[in-house]
Amino acid sequence: MVTAIKATKFGVRASATLLAGTVLSGIASAQTAPAPQTAPPTAPTAQATPAPAAPAPVTAPQQVRTIRSLRVEGSQRIEPETVLSYTRLRAGDTYTNETVDQAIKDLLASDLLADVAIEGVSTGDLVIRIRENPVINRVVFEGNKRLKQDKIDKEIKLKPRQIFTRTAVRADIARIVELYRRQGRFAASVEPKMVSLDQNRVDVIFEIHEGAKSKVRQINIIGNEVFSDGKLRGEMATKTSSLMHIMSSNTSYDQDRLAYDQQKLRQFYLTNGYADFRVISAVAELTPDKKDFIITYVVEEGPRYKFGDVTVDSAIRDFDDKKLAEHLSIKKGDWYNAKAVEDTVEQLSETAGLFGYAFADVRPEFQRDKDTLTMSMNFRIGEANRTYIERIDITGNRQTQDKVIRREMRVAEGDAFNTFLVKRSQDRINSLGYFQDKFEIERKDGSAPDRIVLAANVEEKPNGELTLSAGFSSLERFILQASIRQRNFRGKGQTVSASVDYSSYSKSVELGFTEPYLFDQNIALGGTIFRRDYNAFNFNGLGDRNTTYSQVSTGFQLVAGVPLTEYWTLSGRYTLSKDDVTLDRSSFYTDSNGDGVRGNSPGDTCDATQAGRYYCEALGNRLTSLVGLSLIYDSLNSRLRPTRGTRLSVGGDFAGLGGDVRYLRGRVDADKYWSVGGGFIFSLSAEGGYIHSLEKASGPGVDPVRITDRFYLGEPQFRGFDIRGVGPRVQRIAYTGDPLAGTQLLITDKDQIIDDPLGGTAYYLSKAELEIPLGAGAAEMGLRPSVFVQMGGLFGIKRPGKTIDFKQATDSQGKPLFNQDGSPTLLQQDNFLKDAAGNQLYSGIDPTTGLAAATPCKVGFGATPSTCVGTSINSPVNNFIPPFFERFLGDSARPRLSIGFGVNWNSPFGPLRIDVAKALLHEKGDDTKLVTFNVGTQF
Repeated sequence: MVTAIKATKFGVRASATLLAGTVLSGIASAQTAPAPQTAPPTAPTAQATPAPAAPAPVTAPQQVRTIRSLRVEGSQRIEPETVLSYTRLRAGDTYTNETVDQAIKDLLASDLLADVAIEGVSTGDLVIRIRENPVINRVVFEGNKRLKQDKIDKEIKLKPRQIFTRTAVRADIARIVELYRRQGRFAASVEPKMVSLDQNRVDVIFEIHEGAKSKVRQINIIGNEVFSDGKLRGEMATKTSSLMHIMSSNTSYDQDRLAYDQQKLRQFYLTNGYADFRVISAVAELTPDKKDFIITYVVEEGPRYKFGDVTVDSAIRDFDDKKLAEHLSIKKGDWYNAKAVEDTVEQLSETAGLFGYAFADVRPEFQRDKDTLTMSMNFRIGEANRTYIERIDITGNRQTQDKVIRREMRVAEGDAFNTFLVKRSQDRINSLGYFQDKFEIERKDGSAPDRIVLAANVEEKPNGELTLSAGFSSLERFILQASIRQRNFRGKGQTVSASVDYSSYSKSVELGFTEPYLFDQNIALGGTIFRRDYNAFNFNGLGDRNTTYSQVSTGFQLVAGVPLTEYWTLSGRYTLSKDDVTLDRSSFYTDSNGDGVRGNSPGDTCDATQAGRYYCEALGNRLTSLVGLSLIYDSLNSRLRPTRGTRLSVGGDFAGLGGDVRYLRGRVDADKYWSVGGGFIFSLSAEGGYIHSLEKASGPGVDPVRITDRFYLGEPQFRGFDIRGVGPRVQRIAYTGDPLAGTQLLITDKDQIIDDPLGGTAYYLSKAELEIPLGAGAAEMGLRPSVFVQMGGLFGIKRPGKTIDFKQATDSQGKPLFNQDGSPTLLQQDNFLKDAAGNQLYSGIDPTTGLAAATPCKVGFGATPSTCVGTSINSPVNNFIPPFFERFLGDSARPRLSIGFGVNWNSPFGPLRIDVAKALLHEKGDDTKLVTFNVGTQF
């Protein structure tokens, strides 16, 4: 009998009793079988379990009586009629002792009652005394850290407001222990407790002792002679717990993984020629402390086989058996390989499909010769009918119109079946990006043996994107972005987009629309309206970025594409843009009127000694009218994340169809992808371009291709180098020391050099990359690591006729500031600016405008020294230019080379890309960079 213990607070109770009897205490450990259940004693008239009596040789016939009255006592929630419904006892019926015993058994089997007794058996006035099972008030778990309560609640039967039964408790304990075993915690145990409450209610408490994960301590292999234990362990998914596998999740014991490892061993041996290999036994033993497992495999390797004769026996008359056999990948004399046999079966099936036989039955026949250790192969192709496509069923597209999917199909209803065209259709639908990944077209039997039904069961993904993001990158520093895009607008496959981007050096607004099938014809037409503000920069003395010129581009672009064949497309484009290139007048213009303020006079011009001659040449407004044409070959299986196929683009642009700029530009871009097995993806890419101006140079040492039209190379496309870090550039190196003493020295610290990239008229860039697969857990996190090597170069601008040295530095009147030995030609006070009356000028604040202006007042402000107003102390204005040396570097076609690794991660903060690349080959002046990253977050 369970004693009720009232608790004033959850977790703090006077005491708790074990469930009645030895039933629940016996099942506290999942490893111990429960004790048999016995019913408690009842009234002497009838008992739930009668006391055993000595066997008698003769059993007296039982007395038959009539039930005079029948009632139920002790019921609280259960109606008496419900209790009686579980028995066969009825007033007026006859009964025996056996009938009464059966009634007790039936009532206890109902799981509604904890105790049953029947009195008045001798008189016929039967009284059924019952004690109801309690109602569960709540189910509490204690000690569960690795399994949360909501996970356990889904698996157990006991719930609040349900009837408490011991059977359910035993089942729930076994289920909880099983859940922990699935996690590899074989030492887990569960101890049930019950707290009695008033009104026949109970709290059920499961005290859980989770224990540590049971690791695989050791993997023993017995019977292997050809391959070492280490080699075979490397083929298994299960790993031993050691420092080498500290990051692995496969060091815990898993029974399903044990079976998988046996298949992996068999597959490994079969692919290496051991056709008779078998795993005799695989035993996993739990150590006495239940912390570790020791796994032992007993294997039999057998002899190694080679392929014997390889033949094809086809019942399809269109096939030439000998020619088919000649083109198979396996040859006589090669080591036997079960994987090669499977690939050959698939190859023959696809070949049959190319000729319209969708259901060709290809069966390999093995002829093992144990004397010569050869395995002869005969691939039998059963007789099949040429198959035609009866219909194409498209399901699952709630928003996308059927025509959007059907127009990507390379086969139509009524066509002969062709595996290649069906696979191509599948790739084109996947490339849309509208549906679930790894979409496949299923084949189903048609209404006749020569008919097939293609089923495209798609699962749509959200194609509308609304993004508000902020982030930081090594390329653009602070970033803000807002964009909205619908890639399947109105379910017609159209793309509508709008975006606003803001960063430390670029701003843009774009609106775009693309119709992939204009008037339901296979012609793509798209357009973009844009406004882009770009600030070029260099790195000044402290390694900080210093804005040089600003370029504002406003315009639009129209693009049209027409497919020529299945893989070739002709694309044309027209761009009209107005570019306005400016420099900060107060920083990079001359002071022609001598008022101490640069750029405030109409006569002030761009100062090459401050801005650099290349930027001065780019200033002004220009209208560019550009027409372009590209020929594109595309056989990629996916445009979003390709794993195989090729893409080649050859294009040219002509600027000069009106406007102010005239040049020719050509570009080539090629990519090739291979799936090399095991989830590895290898890719090669190469690109290059050349631009030729149709205008003459404006002067000696001036390149006719403007700096804003040239190619640039560096981060992010060329990893291992900084943004615009490759190619021609002008570096300005300052001097330090006393100019009066002629002791100036060049400041050679890289961070102290002002670096202005100039771009180039020709470039090339190539890359080889291997994407490395990770486990299922890492793949779910969106981790995609890769290793790569890149090679490229940027070159081809006109070398300047002469660079500037401090020896040629002049003041605003063109007078040299230094002698050949570095000593000044003028005293510093001779460089002070003066007004027309010869008064020294100072920089002061004009009280009427609040702006800085030149004044002859040393204190205050005024037009003359006699009209000074105010008490501010002003600084003298001088035209002194700090000495510097300017050099031209990097105009070389010699290759730059970098090698590194990177990882893409769809992190909780947004897409993250990190690359670590080392520049192995670079030219003098190139800016290298080891680590680059880009990250953003949505909010």
